[in-house]
Amino acid sequence: MELQWDDVRIFLAVCDSGSMSGAARRLKVSQPTLSRKIAELEYELGEALFIRGNQGISLTNTGRRLLPAAQGMAQWATEANRSLDTKSSPVSGSVSITAAPSFAFDLLAPFADTLRKKHPEITLKVIASMDRLNLSRGEVDIALRLRKSSFDDPDLITLDEVKIPAGVFARRDYARSLPKNYDFHDVNWIAWADEYEMLSPNPELAAKIPEFRPVFTSDDYSVQVAACQAGVGAMVLLKTPHRLERPGELVELKLEAPAASSPPLAIICHKRLVDLPKVRIVVTLLRQEFAKLREGLSF
Repeated sequence: MELQWDDVRIFLAVCDSGSMSGAARRLKVSQPTLSRKIAELEYELGEALFIRGNQGISLTNTGRRLLPAAQGMAQWATEANRSLDTKSSPVSGSVSITAAPSFAFDLLAPFADTLRKKHPEITLKVIASMDRLNLSRGEVDIALRLRKSSFDDPDLITLDEVKIPAGVFARRDYARSLPKNYDFHDVNWIAWADEYEMLSPNPELAAKIPEFRPVFTSDDYSVQVAACQAGVGAMVLLKTPHRLERPGELVELKLEAPAASSPPLAIICHKRLVDLPKVRIVVTLLRQEFAKLREGLSF
């Protein structure tokens, strides 16, 4: 069957509200009317979309498969209405982007200022997580992922990539306290806590240093950086311009960071969203930042 926008709108209202009564209030229709429309939609599809229970409703497998496409239709409907309104403001809304904590801290936080200055109507929602959020299910709009990762969804598009070098950094006074010809084993290392011990640079440092034992660990990247800034020890950090251009805070040690610390980083988006105006704006600016990184320019 060919889904109509009114059907999709009702489906999304029930998903968002978690109940038929809540969706009916949102759409300003009676609950029997809404329930009838959902029943008609399920009849046309030949499958149930919702499981009714005492605690509300939940999606069936069919409902879960439909949800990302329905959310995409809603986003496009919003953009279409905005484009027809000559009095409307420029492109606006929230764009979500996920990245590992290090890239969120070193790339996306500084990038947010660039976006704010050029497009203040767009809100950037950054999800700094080790979890692999699903672009196809609409859990996030854009992802920054390591290019070595495998993408088994043909609908995901790689829009750009860049390789950012890494270095070993420490506070200046800590660097001065090291022996003249220091090596890896002379450094107090700040690294990932046990639950993330397989993340770089932990395995690479363990391979270089017999009985490797960090002086400080955390499961939070920003806490690691704060410890480094406090002079606790040294850590492997990306050589992003915002760090290199702030003299006096951290200095780079004369140690070669493990190669695994700087794999190619890719901008990934679902083909359904790549041309959505607000997403396109964020992707375009991200690609500009990637180009600057390749050229060695500052943000």
